[in-house]
This record gives sequence, C-alpha cells and structure tokens, in this order.
Amino acid sequence: MTATSSNLADLRKSYERAELNEEASRSDPLQQFDQWLQEAIRAELPEPNAMTVATVGSDLRPSTRVVLIKGYDARGIVWYTNYESRKGQQLQGNPYAALQFHWTELERVVRIEGQVVKVSDEESDAYFHSRPLDSRIGAWASPQSQVISGRGVLVANAAKYGAQFLLKPPRPPHWGGFRLVPDTWEFWQGRKSRLHDRLRYRQAGPSWVRERLAP
Repeated sequence: MTATSSNLADLRKSYERAELNEEASRSDPLQQFDQWLQEAIRAELPEPNAMTVATVGSDLRPSTRVVLIKGYDARGIVWYTNYESRKGQQLQGNPYAALQFHWTELERVVRIEGQVVKVSDEESDAYFHSRPLDSRIGAWASPQSQVISGRGVLVANAAKYGAQFLLKPPRPPHWGGFRLVPDTWEFWQGRKSRLHDRLRYRQAGPSWVRERLAP
C-alpha cells in the first residue's frame, strides 16, 4: 500500500450535526427537499444549488457531471444545458437519470431518481433571456462535449456570434431545459458511529411511501 493510500484509509469524520427521523420529516419529499435546500442557502454554503446528474448511454456506461438546479416544483427538478452534449444525447436514448446534492457542511445528501423530459419552449426561452449576455453568447459559442483544437475555437466563436447577434441573441435550437420527474427520493443525514439516517420516499400511485433504510 502506498503512503497516499494509507493516508486516505486513515481519514475519519464523526457526523454529529443533526438527525433525521420520521416524526420530524415532511410527508411530502418535495417539501423536505425545499426545507433542506433553503437551509443550505441560508447557511451560505458554496454553490448549494450544485447537483450531480448521472445518466447512462447506449453502451450501458454511466457518466456523471455537475450542473446547477434552476427550478423545482411539483412537476420536478429543472436544469438547462446543450441538448447535443453527451448528457443530452444519453437522455434522448435513455430518458432516466439520477440527481445528487451533497451539502458537506450540513452532513447531508439528497438523491433523486426518475424520468427526464424536456421543458417547454416557453420555459426555456424565459430562462435563456434571463441569463447574462455573455452566457447567452456562450450557449452559441460552445459545441458542448465535442473535441476542439483549442480554446481559441471558443473565443473565435464567441466573437462571431457576438457580432452577429449583438445584444439580442436568440435561444439556440439545441439549448434548453430538462426536467426530472421524481419517482424516488432519498434523504441522508450523517450520524455518529456511522449509524446514519436514511429516509426513502417512493411513489405509490398518487402518494408517497416513506421508509427508513439501513445505513
């Protein structure tokens, strides 16, 4: 075993900040998620809206990446991206994904699984036009997930589309929102002695079944 591996094996942390029990948790997982996300925002954590998106391609190999949540309600969890990116292409072939939020300082994890659909053109347009100008130009400039010869390609593309669209770039046809429609939620709260709290909500018809999982 190398010295580095030995050091990693010795890393330990005792989770003692909070607890998660059935009596104190919400019966609706969306309400529980909203409570935890708002607490992460109030705690001024770095990028509390960052989430990992896991998808599976036609080769059955999973892949993950970090994106930013841009909306959530009873319909699901929304983020925006290039539809021609790797994740966009994978979701077209297999429209199921998993999301994960990890709020390290609060010793909390939320996992969400479900089917993914595109948001409406109206929703994508509204969000796109709320973005800063350089981000709107960037959506045109970056052929996301494609091999490019260097950063100069992006700079040249940004200059090209900036000159073409000036202050009013339209939403690219290949760019818009995805919405994950949850059928499973899991809330994880770190606890002492590795006896962590895990509550899973699974959909059963129009209602949710809440159950405790062993850590």
